[in-house]
Amino acid sequence: MFRNVIQISNKMSDKVRVFWFRRDMRFEDNVGLYHALSGEFQVLPLFIFDKHILDELPKDDARITFIHDELQKMRSYLQEHHNSSIATYHDTPENAIKQLIEDFEVEAIYTNRDYEPYAQKRDAKIDALLAENGIEFHNFKDQVIFEKTEVEKNDGGMYLVFTPYMKQWKKEFKNIDFKTYPSEDFLDKTYKNTRLPNVSLSDIGFERSSIKVLKHNLDKTLLKDYEETRNIPSIEGTSRLSPYLRFGTIGYRKVIEKALSVKNETFLDELIWREFYKAILYHYPETQDRAFKPKYDRIEWRNNEEDFEKWKSGQTGYPIVDAGMRQLNETGWMHNRLRMVVGSFLCKHLLIDWRWGEAYFAKRLLDYEMSSNVGGWQWVAGSGVDAAPYFRVFNPYSQTDRFDKDKKFIKKWVPEFESDKYPEPMVEHKMARERCLETYKDAVKN
Repeated sequence: MFRNVIQISNKMSDKVRVFWFRRDMRFEDNVGLYHALSGEFQVLPLFIFDKHILDELPKDDARITFIHDELQKMRSYLQEHHNSSIATYHDTPENAIKQLIEDFEVEAIYTNRDYEPYAQKRDAKIDALLAENGIEFHNFKDQVIFEKTEVEKNDGGMYLVFTPYMKQWKKEFKNIDFKTYPSEDFLDKTYKNTRLPNVSLSDIGFERSSIKVLKHNLDKTLLKDYEETRNIPSIEGTSRLSPYLRFGTIGYRKVIEKALSVKNETFLDELIWREFYKAILYHYPETQDRAFKPKYDRIEWRNNEEDFEKWKSGQTGYPIVDAGMRQLNETGWMHNRLRMVVGSFLCKHLLIDWRWGEAYFAKRLLDYEMSSNVGGWQWVAGSGVDAAPYFRVFNPYSQTDRFDKDKKFIKKWVPEFESDKYPEPMVEHKMARERCLETYKDAVKN
């Protein structure tokens, strides 16, 4: 375990609260941390590198490098300014918590809620474990404005179409006490020990990734022009916030405030899409690997592995598709417009199961979030809530004409474009579209 990192000879006598960082890796405006710091006890910050998750990842996963680097910055800040630190463990959550309550007199554990199926099962186990030991488990809403059943139809039930959900979200927003939580002002109440357990990348079996998370941009000019620039992949027209929101290194309420300050409804709507998909996954956890519309699971996918490899490596012969896939493979990020284009191409041109694409994105995307990824893939496949109809098949050529007319993006990522080194299209568009429509129609007609 982590005894090789720090020797704790016996249980600490002072009672502590624990704040468990998960996808909220910041000191500022952190709801759960704020409430933990509001009591009489010192707060022991905690992070667990979860073996259940890490064991499934490649050893140079860029997300683990990013998380580890952020944790070390946070630890250094606490050590320098507050004579404190963050205890970081590499284990299953159950084992790490058991060790923690053996080594410390824990009054309660505080954290912020997560809504994905695995996270809910994990937290239920931890809640039961703590209850057995007479320790309270407190969790708070932090990564969304509205959760669970807070935005529902007038007659009850979850919205299954985005636009009415969005309108109700905005209506409900006007009635709430929207505020921030100045957790950063109370860090002096963190546990006074600079030598808490710590693990290196190599300790957890990982190596440093060469992929870097690019800086986000919340500049007012970008946000004001967002409607005009967000679909053009050759320019920096998007905020690149997604990895930072995914891991909570930037506060969600701060981003909402910024969107409201520039009165950009399109940018705000994109944030609301995140909450919509989170709510869908919370209410319908089975959709992580099953079609929301069951009849779409009757589609007879071709699932040709050679075709899938060409798609993954950006060798389809469709320049806009290949540029998007190469951007993903090299940077861990893909422009949102292209996520729709490459997703549609996989499902409809190649008739490859959306779950294959979702799993590949899960391995590659720095901003991977199950709710948005599953929601997006089911959208392009036509099988999800408020999805594109099955007969809508993105035409890669017309998408290029609309969003990369001068081929700037294509030429950046596909340098052999227009040379004899570039492959011919692996499938003819008209034929692929007709094959798709016939296959889908056979599956969903009853």
